Amino acid sequence: MSESVIPKIRLRGLRKAFGTKQVLDGVDLDVMPGQSMVILGGSGSGKSVTIKCILGLITPDAGTIEIDGHDVTAMSPREREAVLDRTGMLFQNGALFDSLPVWENVCFKPLAQKRITRAQARERAAWVLEDVGLDASVGDLSPAELSGGMQKRVALARAIASEPEIIFFDEPTTGLDPIMGAVIDGLIVDCVRRLGATAVTITHDMASARRIGDVAAMIHKGRIIWTGPAASLGETGNAMVDQFAHGEREGPIAMELRR
Repeated sequence: MSESVIPKIRLRGLRKAFGTKQVLDGVDLDVMPGQSMVILGGSGSGKSVTIKCILGLITPDAGTIEIDGHDVTAMSPREREAVLDRTGMLFQNGALFDSLPVWENVCFKPLAQKRITRAQARERAAWVLEDVGLDASVGDLSPAELSGGMQKRVALARAIASEPEIIFFDEPTTGLDPIMGAVIDGLIVDCVRRLGATAVTITHDMASARRIGDVAAMIHKGRIIWTGPAASLGETGNAMVDQFAHGEREGPIAMELRR
């Protein structure tokens, strides 16, 4: 890819501490337009904090977060809101609103912003649900009436309903059996490609990472220690990454934990 292409997301020197715990210690990462990036890392490595910093849920202590070449950390709240309005999010456990029917969950954002009428929201929810393999009639059900796989599809429908430019996926296959996990991964790939969106996914599922990602990055002790093709996970030549990808007990990460 040409070096003249501006990354959709660029992180430089991102740092964040909670008390004495340094969670991010200089994260540098580029996500190119239309690229699907998978971020890997153990519990407490900083991957979730990285995403929360990009979304503005956490304020970093230092560093820059650029979207389309503009540093969002230097923007006014209104400017940042306009940038983040172009993003979608699929939360780890779906995070559907139990008190709302499925169709209102799917179109919650445009309804809350009063950009569409309730009648328009019902219509949009119907075709977005079909995009994720659900019948339009599912829109009248409550989240409690759905299986885990259906809830995940509804959460995906909500993430894409506003046709965002950037979509974040937090452990999209957690709690799903291997077959349903593969189905969700396929839907994610199809939806992201159809929208021409840039995707950033956090996952521990190596099979999912290979299916979803074009490229992958591993974060360890608050720093990106490797980036490369997602298809090469397990055979990267980086001992830490390969150990993590294979789920091996012995290796450089385990040795550090024993100290």
